[in-house]
Amino acid sequence: MNKMVNQQNSDIYNIDFDGLYTFKNQGLLRQALTHSSFKRENEVYEDGKLAYDNERLEFLGDAILDLVIGDILFKSMPDEKEGNLSKIRSGIVCEESLAKIAGTLNLSQSIILGRGELKSGGREKASILADAVEAIIGAIYLDSDYYACYEFVSNVFESMIIQAEQGMLNHDYKSLLQERLQEDGPVNIEYVTFKEEGPPHKKTFCVKVFCESNELGMGCGRSKKIAQQEAAKDALLKGI
Repeated sequence: MNKMVNQQNSDIYNIDFDGLYTFKNQGLLRQALTHSSFKRENEVYEDGKLAYDNERLEFLGDAILDLVIGDILFKSMPDEKEGNLSKIRSGIVCEESLAKIAGTLNLSQSIILGRGELKSGGREKASILADAVEAIIGAIYLDSDYYACYEFVSNVFESMIIQAEQGMLNHDYKSLLQERLQEDGPVNIEYVTFKEEGPPHKKTFCVKVFCESNELGMGCGRSKKIAQQEAAKDALLKGI
């Protein structure tokens, strides 16, 4: 990224993501980078224009990202079955992977946050970074069209897609945990959702994993599947 959004100066400069895309409508870019914590604290930006958060753009970008990645995998892996394609796509379109993409785009310092979120380390939170990536994809769609989104995603996610196709991206922690627990024979493993919060299109789920009624770990994520993976990962990190 060549130039950054200055949190203290709400003017938007030409961010072109290393030449991959330059916004025509700078307002869309600013909205894509505006976290809801800023909108809750501010009705307007410093230039007097109304402030809008990126949640709606994130919703749109999430759908577009699923479609683009699905299309790329469908074409590049013609012999793979539906179940494995879905698993590979989930490894790419997940909070952990999207946060990594945000890192490659140097988005951390560009995201516009409220004071409270800034103090709590919001710039490093995977969920905020992941949402910003999806919001940018949604904004590109509105600023241009689907084909521009396709080109942007295929370029930005290229390395990650290759890793996913080769089975080298994110570990399947649930499978690893199951293998570890069942080394000496079958056991009862259960994932229990104990908390759900947030609006319908942006829920956060929290899950605990149990083995024979013993709690082993917990995790949270934007879907129950992600939360289960995080719970399994937590259990493995504890030395299960």
